[in-house]
Formats: sequence, C-alpha cells, structure tokens
Amino acid sequence: MRLLTIGAFARAARLTPKALRLYDELGLLPPAAVHPESGYRLYDPTQLERARLIARLRRIGMPLADIRTVCGLDCHAAAEAVTAYWRQVTADTATRARLATLLVQDLSGRDTTMSDPTPTVAVRCAAGCDPGTVRDSNEDAAYAGDRLLAVADGMRGPGGATASAAAIDALKPLELTDAPAADLLTMLAGAVADAHRLVRDAGTADHQPVTTLTALLRHGTRLALVHVGDTRAYLLRGGDLFRLTQDHTWVQTQVDQGRLGPHEAATHPRRALLVRALGAGHDVEADLALRTALPGDRYLLCSDGLSAVVDQASLHAALKDTTTPERTVQRLIGLAHDHGAPDNIACVVADIVAV
Repeated sequence: MRLLTIGAFARAARLTPKALRLYDELGLLPPAAVHPESGYRLYDPTQLERARLIARLRRIGMPLADIRTVCGLDCHAAAEAVTAYWRQVTADTATRARLATLLVQDLSGRDTTMSDPTPTVAVRCAAGCDPGTVRDSNEDAAYAGDRLLAVADGMRGPGGATASAAAIDALKPLELTDAPAADLLTMLAGAVADAHRLVRDAGTADHQPVTTLTALLRHGTRLALVHVGDTRAYLLRGGDLFRLTQDHTWVQTQVDQGRLGPHEAATHPRRALLVRALGAGHDVEADLALRTALPGDRYLLCSDGLSAVVDQASLHAALKDTTTPERTVQRLIGLAHDHGAPDNIACVVADIVAV
C-alpha cells in the first residue's frame, strides 16, 4: 500500500503536520518511514485509525501522556479510561467554577470596597517548621503575623536557610506601612525584587542559593498574594478547599503542555526542579493577586515538605477541623511525619474572624 506524505496524512486524519511532528517526537505516532534523502515523514494509511483516535482524545483535552496509555488499551479498557478521565474533568471544572465565583466576588467588591481602609476582620494565625525525619538541616522558614503570612523553602545546600529567611525578612517592613490597599501588590512586587537581588548577590562561584516564597499581605479586608516556586497557598471557604497557587516547576510545565499527566507528575523524579525561584537568573517573575478576606476563611501556606507527601483530601480534612490554628499546624506536621516526612516542613494556618 502506498505511503502518504505528512501533509496528505494530516488532512486525512484531521490533524496538522505540526501535531504529527510532536506526536512523532513523543513516540505516540511515529511515521511508517522517513525518506532517506529529504527526511520527509511518510505514513501508512493503516495508521489513520490511531491518528483519528488521538485527534478525538485531544479534542476533549486529554493530556498526551494519558493518550499514550489509552492508545495501548483494548476498546473496553480504553472506554473505561476515557470515562474516568472525563469524570475527573467534570470535578475539576466544578472546582474552577467555584474559584471563578470567588474571583467575581472579589472583583465586584460586593463584600467590601478596595478604597475602604477600615479593618473589619482580624487574623488568628500560627506558624510551624519541622526538619522532618531525613534531612539533617532545615532550609524552610515560616512567619505568621497580623498583617503578613509567609513561607519560604531554600534550596538544600550552603545558603539555603539564609535565603529563605532573607526572603521573608524582606517583606516584614511592609507590615508597618499604612499604604492604601490598592498599593499592596506594588509594594509586594518591589519587596520581592529586592529579596531576589539579595539572595542572588549572596551566591559564590561554587554555589548559588535560591528560595521559593509564598506570602499574603493584609490591609483591612484586602489580601495581596505573592508567589514564586512550589510553596503553596490554599483557601478553605464554605467547606471547600481551593488551591490558590500554581507550582513553578518543570513537571508542572509538562502537565500544562499535555506531556505528563497529574499522577505521573506527582511521582516524577524531576518533580522538585524549579523553573522560577528567588536568586535564580537576572530577574524573577512573581505571581501576584489581590483577594478579599471573609470571616470564616481559613488560609494555609506550606512548603512542599507538606503538600508533596500529604494529599489534598487529607489537608482538607485537617483544615476543616474547628481547632485552633496552633493545633492545626501541629496536626499538619504530624500528617507529614505519618508519611515519612522526607523533607523539611513549613506551614502557616490563618483564620479570618469578624471584629
């Protein structure tokens, strides 16, 4: 049977040549032959069925890593895998819908106005750090104050502990300022840039310290969030737990590009490889967001020593307990120890209460 050029095969499969080249690179759909002189990819018409299946799976948004698995299954097992995937998509969509509702509330100012400087809430909070059971040093840092909540995770090695402490120390002067709520993000961005330069300049020819940073700065009922790296922020509101940050890691970029599935990413040997951190590179890009604090909210900030070993369902259960922030911090650290505590653990729990 005559082989098809990549263009003809792409049209028949309703794919693009660019997609076919990517699928070849990933080993998902290699060509039947490659022309020895031109290097053109050539495809057998019998490959169309697999190509069309890939196209249909991509149209429902399935990551390429999961598609590779589905394509290796028989029809019945493949149907079950697609059903399970779509069930997860439906659950994730419901979660995003709730997050969108929270965002609309924040933007509309229905709960408070950005220009209102009068505090209507207070914060009850606690912070905790634990070296874990494997590490012989602690590079994590945590801080909990009435206006500032922060966690940082320094890279293991010389200067890691100093870097994480310096990142949080750079934010502490902001607690003393009385700037309008609208200026919170600008202030945070400036402080993070200063911290980045401080950590970067502490490097030597042999070692460059880096650290992650996730922090919340409060002014009245407004909360400014800054995030760099794979430390995390969560919000418990109305009984539901929302993750407010996205990891700046290599595996997360692979998930975003469809090259890895979430389950593969969670156990990947390079899951801790950062693509953004304070101290790395000439400049740093921080994620910034402005939120509204509501009475009854509970925030968790933590390092990957907690989030990487304790699943979100267990975090949710621990945070839903009405015990004090201090006891909740100890419970979370205990959960990490129940799972071996292979890394340093830092966490902050903060409750928003009406005054």
